[in-house]
Amino acid sequence: MDTENRTTGLEQAVRLRREGRGEEARTMMLELLERQGESAMLLYELASTHDNLGLERAAVPYYERSLELGLGEPDRAEALLGLGSTYRVLGEYERAAEILRAAAAEYPERAELRVFQAMALHNLGRHAEAMNLLLTEIADHSSHEGVQSYHRAIRYYADKLDRVWDRDDPAED
Repeated sequence: MDTENRTTGLEQAVRLRREGRGEEARTMMLELLERQGESAMLLYELASTHDNLGLERAAVPYYERSLELGLGEPDRAEALLGLGSTYRVLGEYERAAEILRAAAAEYPERAELRVFQAMALHNLGRHAEAMNLLLTEIADHSSHEGVQSYHRAIRYYADKLDRVWDRDDPAED
């Protein structure tokens, strides 16, 4: 099968998924996989389709293999988010937090990675760390006028939520 037909088939399957016809898309993608073999993009789209259908456990190997095969940009960041989020909903919180931490370090411009990392940290009982990530994202990226008026305070307290100050001692600040 030539590259144009491969792309057309995958594009059609992705379009079906976006139209809410996920099972049809999944069937078409599995047929493409059988006929043409593995490609990073096809495996990534299969993972996303499984996720959309609520088949998270089945999505994991597709995400992992797409990344192993060198999934390119901009889909790599999305696949890392999908994989980390999927591990989180499967209860594999440590693995989720690690994947999302590494992805956030690799893609610092992608705030959504830190938000999903915060969810995994919450699941691990690391609430202060999760709140720090979320408050920092809110302070740095919210366009809400009220939030921006308190930007400095939100950033300052983001990692000090459990600290109690003795305001009679100015050295505490």
